[in-house]
Amino acid sequence: MRSCLALLATALGALAAEPQSKRSLLMLGGVTQIVDAEGKVVWKYPAETRDGCVLPNGNILLTLHKSDAYPGGAVIEVTRDHKVVFEYKGTQAEVNTAQRLPDGRTLLTEAGERPRLLEVDAAGRIQVEIPLQCTAKNPHLQSRMARKLPDGHYLVPQDRLVRELDATGKVVWEYKAPASKLDNRTFCALRNAAGHTLISLTIGNQLVEVDAEGKVVWELRQGELADAPLTRTTALTWLPNGNIVFSNYDARAPRPKLVEITRDKQVVWTYVDGTKFGVHEFQLLDADGKPLTGALR
Repeated sequence: MRSCLALLATALGALAAEPQSKRSLLMLGGVTQIVDAEGKVVWKYPAETRDGCVLPNGNILLTLHKSDAYPGGAVIEVTRDHKVVFEYKGTQAEVNTAQRLPDGRTLLTEAGERPRLLEVDAAGRIQVEIPLQCTAKNPHLQSRMARKLPDGHYLVPQDRLVRELDATGKVVWEYKAPASKLDNRTFCALRNAAGHTLISLTIGNQLVEVDAEGKVVWELRQGELADAPLTRTTALTWLPNGNIVFSNYDARAPRPKLVEITRDKQVVWTYVDGTKFGVHEFQLLDADGKPLTGALR
């Protein structure tokens, strides 16, 4: 009997380590790859990444972790055969964001002695530079997944805050994460059409949605998902139907690395694979490998 149970446990463990996916996605982190809806890896890039996306032209925009080739990190655009067609080399400790803007510029943030948000053109020339106000001395906390909003403002998660900056860099809105013994660092912030902001509190293992006044109107805490424990929540995607997809950066099989939930906190999809790396950021793709229409990230 014991041997049968052991065999069953081994089989279940093997199944858990196999990719399980009903969505195609771009994974960013210690492994950079595109996984199709069947869980098959269809594209890989040999670098550690922090942020990125599949572009409408099929190329991939990537924020690179610092390396020998890029000691200050970088943002690059690569073709599917790894040809670099755009490059911005970081000049400080880290580069943390990559967002391709409608006008063709690329938004990024640099952390270090002079924390700043930049917009650069196709040649990598700086067109917009906004110094970032930071209390954190640790470059890793000076800026996380910054995004430009449709009105031209910027949302910048940093330290234990989310700040909205106008085009001049003035702080026009701010949300301070609630006090927590687990250190509620902010990682990702998304603003929907109703003016609500969805925020991931990574080490605190919590998601919060706040209104324009900063009032919490929805939240997800550790222990509320029976089959999907929160393990360092990082990246977020807000779907048109109101569902939320988030990444568990510290999750390893059999725990899910990505989880999709409804507003009433029902788990409708998870992604598990056998890689030893966490998902730092991700992008959901459609059946043709293009960005999922209407997904906010």
